Amino acid sequence: MGYKVVVAGATGNVGREMLNILAEREFPVDEIAALASRKSLGTEISFGEKTVRTKDLETFDFTGWDIALFAVGSEATKIYAPRAAAAGCVVIDNSSLYRYDPQIPLIVPEVNADQIFMVKNKNIIANPNCSTAQMVVALKPLHDRARIKRVVVSTYQSVSGAGKEGIDELWNQTKGIYVPGQEVAPKKFTKQIAFNVIPQIDVFLDDGSTKEEWKMVAETKKILDPKIKVVATCVRVPVFVGHSEAINIEFEEPLDWQEAQDILREAPGVLLIDKREPGGYITPIECVGEYATYVSRVRQDSTIDNGISLWCVSDNLRKGAALNAVQIAEVLGNRVLKKG
Repeated sequence: MGYKVVVAGATGNVGREMLNILAEREFPVDEIAALASRKSLGTEISFGEKTVRTKDLETFDFTGWDIALFAVGSEATKIYAPRAAAAGCVVIDNSSLYRYDPQIPLIVPEVNADQIFMVKNKNIIANPNCSTAQMVVALKPLHDRARIKRVVVSTYQSVSGAGKEGIDELWNQTKGIYVPGQEVAPKKFTKQIAFNVIPQIDVFLDDGSTKEEWKMVAETKKILDPKIKVVATCVRVPVFVGHSEAINIEFEEPLDWQEAQDILREAPGVLLIDKREPGGYITPIECVGEYATYVSRVRQDSTIDNGISLWCVSDNLRKGAALNAVQIAEVLGNRVLKKG
């Protein structure tokens, strides 16, 4: 016996990936509903070998449905997620709306799957920020071994993290540079993104950090360990899909780079590609469409007593969003709902 599953925001980048991954991983679906706004009503969406037509999120009745994967943004989630939860449908939400609610679990299955039982509080589970999700997958096994004191991370985040508008702006600006008279002014981003990098993601806060940087700090503490100190610099780069991170880690206990490699090689969700030669590492373009969080460039940091630096890359539309949501649904089914 399988589940009745809803995907809300099915016409967006993440919603489509959710449908793809549900099919790829053969999640036990008895019935699927693809929801979208009225302007997209009736749009045909692929689900494995099937094609489904979108239904209206505004009028959809969640009664009798088991799981709803939400990828509609915070404003719509604020309206429709409580409706679904009240109807007995467990919501797995990709927006930032519920991530910091102490009553709602924020889950990366490789890291804190046991938090799944908190779902009984409000019938809602939060999916973390894309840049946080891949980082904590890499940090967790190292933290278990040597206890992390402090993390300094710089991100190189693709434009797909800003949605279709971000992808379109990079594409159009790049073309415009080579076609005189067709230059495209920044609209989605604060400055030109083509052939440029922008050290701002989301709005600025009073302390000079951006909200994206704050999210990485707050979410790492909630998911992994509240004692870990985190400082982040988040940068948008002219890459279509795939987030990269340069991570420096300070541990409480000694850990050499060879043992760190051994630990990461066996860690769930991690794929270590680390050869100390030209090209012996993973770049964003190589991780597109993949499930893993890739780790490369593992090395000792000799400037502190117990330090390791590494490079971390993942498909932000997958592990950073859709894949993590489906993995949460798998844990939910195996441990709580137990129907599949």
